[in-house]
Amino acid sequence: MNVHRRQFLQRAAAAASLFAVPHVAFAQSYPTKPVHLIVGFPAGGPADIGARVTAEWLSQRLGQQVIVENRPGAATNIATEAMIRAPADGYTLLFSMVSNAINATLYDKMNFNFIRDTAPVGTLMRTPGVMLVNPAMPATIPDFIAYAKANPGKINMSSAGPGTVPHIYGELFKIMTGTDMVMVHYRGAGPAMPDLISGRIQVMFDSVPSAIQQVRSGKLRPLGVTTATRLDVMPDVPAINEFVPGYVASNWYGIVAPKDTPAEIVARLNKEINAILADPAVRARIADLGASPFAGSAADFAKFIAEDTERWGKVIREANIKPE
Repeated sequence: MNVHRRQFLQRAAAAASLFAVPHVAFAQSYPTKPVHLIVGFPAGGPADIGARVTAEWLSQRLGQQVIVENRPGAATNIATEAMIRAPADGYTLLFSMVSNAINATLYDKMNFNFIRDTAPVGTLMRTPGVMLVNPAMPATIPDFIAYAKANPGKINMSSAGPGTVPHIYGELFKIMTGTDMVMVHYRGAGPAMPDLISGRIQVMFDSVPSAIQQVRSGKLRPLGVTTATRLDVMPDVPAINEFVPGYVASNWYGIVAPKDTPAEIVARLNKEINAILADPAVRARIADLGASPFAGSAADFAKFIAEDTERWGKVIREANIKPE
């Protein structure tokens, strides 16, 4: 056997041995390079802020830099598809949220199926919503519902656009209370705020973090929060659930990976996420963001995504919501 052939066979044997190494060996050394965390919104918004603080925490736990990539557009679908098409090696992750559950029904045609094509890794936090009204409107949820029923089609409710979280929250409220209000779409919750303050719009749903300053200044009145119970940050504001039993809604954030990501890597990431969420300093930081920790196993997250997708799918179908 000549030297070149011997060297070729030696290299082939070495290469073949790499494929014989079980996934666990790769997982034990993971990660050996920076990890990319894709977020479907521009820099500076609530989702981006959540992704960046998560990346900071994960970088410390993993010993490798976690880099945030902003890929806005198509209600997070661009970012989601980029993650799904990436290698399933744990180095490309998605900062997922309730939009992923909503979009599964909102869009008739997508190049992916979120549940089928992803590997849920772990939940991170929930962000509560709040029902806001112009101060000229009734001051309690029962009074507001009675007013709305006595004046069908006379109340304007704003949204941040078709299929957005404020829109879905509002439609759920309308369905569960049997009220008829006119949905007025804006390009984001921010542009709707001045019209709510001026009275052109009478009611809207927004996230607690973005609404709290307007509430504290007295420019807007909070009728209720969308969580099952009251919030520490707004202890005097009732939960809508107290008057509309079963009304519970929250935005959520988590991390998902491409399907076929090795189970050992998913388990490692989930372990680190839950360790992060157990840290009192992290929990305090999450509270500062107006959110609450949301820990659990990867299996818990998979079950939650399926249930949330079905729940919002029913609202979208009943309200006949279509994307822009």
